[in-house]
Amino acid sequence: MRPGIALIGRLACLLAGIWLVCSGLPVQAATTERIVVNRFSGVAIEGFDPVAYFVDGGPAPGSAEFEANLWGAVWRFRNEGNRAEFLSHPEIYGPQFGGYDPVDIARGVTIGGNPRFFVIAAQRLYLFSREDNRDAFAANPERFLYEVGKRWPALQDKLSQ
Repeated sequence: MRPGIALIGRLACLLAGIWLVCSGLPVQAATTERIVVNRFSGVAIEGFDPVAYFVDGGPAPGSAEFEANLWGAVWRFRNEGNRAEFLSHPEIYGPQFGGYDPVDIARGVTIGGNPRFFVIAAQRLYLFSREDNRDAFAANPERFLYEVGKRWPALQDKLSQ
C-alpha cells in the first residue's frame, strides 16, 4: 500500500471516531473492563446517577458538578447527597456485575447493560442490554443469579483490571 493511502485511511478512521463522539449517538461501552464505562470519557452508566434508581425509582442524569471516581470509573450524581450516599455504600448503589447484563453473563458472555433497562431486585441494581433480557430476569431473578454465580468468576477473570 502506498504511504499516502495508508495516511488517508488512518485519518478517515480518526474522523469517524470524532464524528461518533460529537454526533450525540450512543457510544458503545467498553467490554474489557471490570466496570462498564464509556470508552472515551470513562463515565459509568452513561452518566446516570446510580442512587437515583433507588430514591427516584428510575434513571436520572447526573451532573459533572457532582462526580466521584471509584473502581476505575467516573460516576455522576444529581446532588451532593446522592454522591455521599454512593460513596458510603457503593456495593449497594453500584450496578451489580459492573453493569454487565446478568442474563448475558448467565449465557457466558459479557455485554454491557443499558442504564435505561434496569431492575432493582433484593435492593440491588441490575442493568440489561435489551428489554427482553430485563423482562426475563424480572420474572425469575433467582434462576439467572444462580447461573451468573457459576459463570461470573471466570468471566470476571477475563476482564482487564
